[in-house]
Amino acid sequence: MILVDTSIWIKMLNGKLGKNISEQHLFNFMTCGPVTQEVLQGLRPTPRADAFRDAFLALPVLSDPLPKSLFLAASDIYRVGRVKGRMIRSSADCLIAAIAIENGVPVWHRDRDFDAIASFTSLRIAQQPR
Repeated sequence: MILVDTSIWIKMLNGKLGKNISEQHLFNFMTCGPVTQEVLQGLRPTPRADAFRDAFLALPVLSDPLPKSLFLAASDIYRVGRVKGRMIRSSADCLIAAIAIENGVPVWHRDRDFDAIASFTSLRIAQQPR
């Protein structure tokens, strides 16, 4: 199972990624509250977007509802990163990373924040499915 970040969903929706993504891969994809919000708030109102929304909402959701402990872990990730000289641009990415770490799943992304977070935490990074 892989937690797929918003940065990957955007690439897929724009047709810039996905030639190697089969329906079989989709069964391994998971989401979480922050990714759901980021992805769905960016959809334009079209029939294609409505179909995508329905399919996206069928994905397994990690840590729903989010416990306070994950918000505390996300704030720790941000603070430790700052102390280590790794500025994380998005607090949502810290929360997504905390969810992935807590659930023991890798994150598939195209966002440098996750590489920075992985450099000082136990966050695992997934490679593009083949």
